[in-house]
Amino acid sequence: MPLKNKKQVISWCLFDFANSSYSAVISAVIFPVYFASYIVGNESGLGDLWWGRAVSLSMVFIVLTSPFLGGIADFGGIRKRLLLIYTVLCISAVASFSLIHKGMIAEGFVLIILANIGMEGGFAFYNSFLPEIAEKEYHGRVSAWGFGVGYAGSILSLILALLLISSGYFDFTWLMVALFFGIFSIPAFLFLPKDRKEWSGLISSALRGVRYILDTFKKLWKAKETRKFLVSYLIYADGVNTVIVFSSIFAATTLGFNTQELVMLYIAVQILALAGSFIMAGPIDFWGPKKVVTLSLIMWVSVSFSAYFVQTKLMFWVIAFLAGFGLGAVQAASRAFFIQFIPKGHESEYFGVYSMVGKSSAILGPLLFGVLSSYFGSQRPAILSVAVFFLTGLISLQFVKGGGPNLKDT
Repeated sequence: MPLKNKKQVISWCLFDFANSSYSAVISAVIFPVYFASYIVGNESGLGDLWWGRAVSLSMVFIVLTSPFLGGIADFGGIRKRLLLIYTVLCISAVASFSLIHKGMIAEGFVLIILANIGMEGGFAFYNSFLPEIAEKEYHGRVSAWGFGVGYAGSILSLILALLLISSGYFDFTWLMVALFFGIFSIPAFLFLPKDRKEWSGLISSALRGVRYILDTFKKLWKAKETRKFLVSYLIYADGVNTVIVFSSIFAATTLGFNTQELVMLYIAVQILALAGSFIMAGPIDFWGPKKVVTLSLIMWVSVSFSAYFVQTKLMFWVIAFLAGFGLGAVQAASRAFFIQFIPKGHESEYFGVYSMVGKSSAILGPLLFGVLSSYFGSQRPAILSVAVFFLTGLISLQFVKGGGPNLKDT
């Protein structure tokens, strides 16, 4: 069966390409080290603590608002407009990073929170387009394509960033990310399904959304397998989010990677993640997302325990390669797994809950990592907390029924 909405699928994937510039340069590689080491100072783990606080606080806001905004998007018919508002917020905050300098901890802290809210808050609306633009038998593949194209965006933006920081132009690096995000997100706002022409107004939609999301929580709580999946996802996603948030800071602080080495490492990891995402796209549909998530988590447990003992840059390169291959698989398969639990017509509020759970996992992990790093004066004990999240999530996932193949034949 051919894919019907090719233009919409391409536009949807391009939005992942666009926002991956933020994920790579701001969330994962360059800005975390810049903020922790240069803006704050990380000799005793203080930079880790402030970075973890900023990420955790922004995720608290997302947790409290994303399911309600998902309901508003459904009832108000303004899903695309809300995605635009969050995108503009993120781009504006990132551009403002160019105004902060050494010692401006409070200013940087506030801008990080705003940028993360804009970036992560939009995902509830972005994800909710997937069931509408792709037939059920293509959900796994389109989900993986989105992540795969996103890795390509990460690679390109990091190459551009490397050219800028090699000449010392850190301020221009943040402006480049804002421009990259803005330009490549345009097709999504042009071609994704339009908002409804008539809507009931913001306040009335919000009130209906709040009431409806409470009903959604009740239904999810009663749906045993959905509830078990979300609990498992909450746990192992905490490990994934903490790795993304702190991996570059760990490499720079504990192992002595410089900025150029970090960028080259992350580009290599993204290439492997891109390969892993596309290689596992078919198996997500054929084997089922549960099996793919399970295999990925086994790998992540091994990687995180190995990272505790790593002493050399070469060893860290090997570990990072393994992690990169499994990153796209676990993200794409988790999204495809959850789609199997969503009743038709309830995508936005269900993905609001999904976003809430996913972002809840970015509250405890980064905060705990920062606290442990600051308390012990070493990042290695914090690494073990990440391993525990992966192992616990792996075990709990095995009790979830479902996650089987979406199709038997092509």
